[in-house]
Amino acid sequence: MYGSTLSQRQVLRRSALFARLGDSEIDALLADATVARYAQGDQIVAKGDPGNSMMAVLKGRVTISAPSPDGRQVVLTVMRDGEVFGEIALIDGKERTADVTAASDCEILVVPRRSLLALLDRRPDVGLDLMVVLCERLRHTNEQVEDLAFLDLESRIAKVLVRLAEENDAAGRVGAAPIGVKISQRALGELVGGSRESVNKHLQEWKRAGIIAVEKGSIVIRDIEALAAFG
Repeated sequence: MYGSTLSQRQVLRRSALFARLGDSEIDALLADATVARYAQGDQIVAKGDPGNSMMAVLKGRVTISAPSPDGRQVVLTVMRDGEVFGEIALIDGKERTADVTAASDCEILVVPRRSLLALLDRRPDVGLDLMVVLCERLRHTNEQVEDLAFLDLESRIAKVLVRLAEENDAAGRVGAAPIGVKISQRALGELVGGSRESVNKHLQEWKRAGIIAVEKGSIVIRDIEALAAFG
């Protein structure tokens, strides 16, 4: 659980946006914040909702996705412990630009927009940190657009799996041991812009080659260098 102020401080400090704040400044944000809990599959934010807060993942994973008129979802990114989202609405106060869904049971810290704007008034340097965070988001989005335009599905799947493996490998074991990536084939398809059936076809080919193992709800990468060669 992340009920203590100390734990919440530690999570916020993982974000570049809050890394330079002192304990008293973070505690002032936490005093106005609330913690919301969601079960896997719950919708946290819907596109078009009022943009009156910024959120941080205290525990679990969430997906940020864009809905299409026919009901399909294109996953833009996956957020994990310590990552923040909702920065765009924080700045302009307008509607949410995407859907946010709990990819696992999770706890979300909700910080009101007014508290963050007050912080920006006191600490203009945090505004520069916010610009850096937004630039990173934009670069990631640009890369996704380029991948969809220029890479085939097999390359996109490999690239995403390698990136997720590197993000999950906190101990720095990449290349030394199998690495598990907790993601369903449906979610992977949404992330790379392909159907579950098409994704499964490539996964089964890599499984037969000994590059990966497919388990319920996860993919174990046995040879990350071989997988990276496809991306």
